[in-house]
Amino acid sequence: MPETTEDDFADSPQDGPSKSAVKRRMLALQQLGETLTGLSEKQLEKIPVNDERLLQVIREARGMRSHSARRRHLQLIGKLMRDIDPTPIEDALGAMDRQRQSEAAAFHELEELRDATLAAGPAGVELVLGRWPQADRQQLRQLLLQHQREIEKDKPPSASRKLFRYLRELVELYGDSD
Repeated sequence: MPETTEDDFADSPQDGPSKSAVKRRMLALQQLGETLTGLSEKQLEKIPVNDERLLQVIREARGMRSHSARRRHLQLIGKLMRDIDPTPIEDALGAMDRQRQSEAAAFHELEELRDATLAAGPAGVELVLGRWPQADRQQLRQLLLQHQREIEKDKPPSASRKLFRYLRELVELYGDSD
């Protein structure tokens, strides 16, 4: 029996990716497909999927409630995705996620500004006017006074919600002036 050395293995070319690597890739494609099934129709239209069969299977998977049927359908989605380049899909999903995060950050920033304005009382008007000089001083004062009356009378915070809507309107009209 001939002896094998390390050099014999180094000279033999590999036949491609290992079975484990292929399985990891399939599972990644399946998870990408599962992410696609969680999107709304409007969001799915923004994703560059050119395969009509794949789109049809994704839409079918949304309505499935049986765990085993859904699992098999996700495997089918992974199989169909083998034939396409997933990079544009991943890039589009990443862009959607970044947009969602920036919108959430802007929302939280407005909430913080509203809370700071309400906490400052009548001086809070200047916080908003410092950011948006075009804002209506009288409306801001009225909302702040209404908020104080609501707190004194232990009423629901409707002025707080109105102030938030007004701040959001200012952002839409004049942009985020930081």
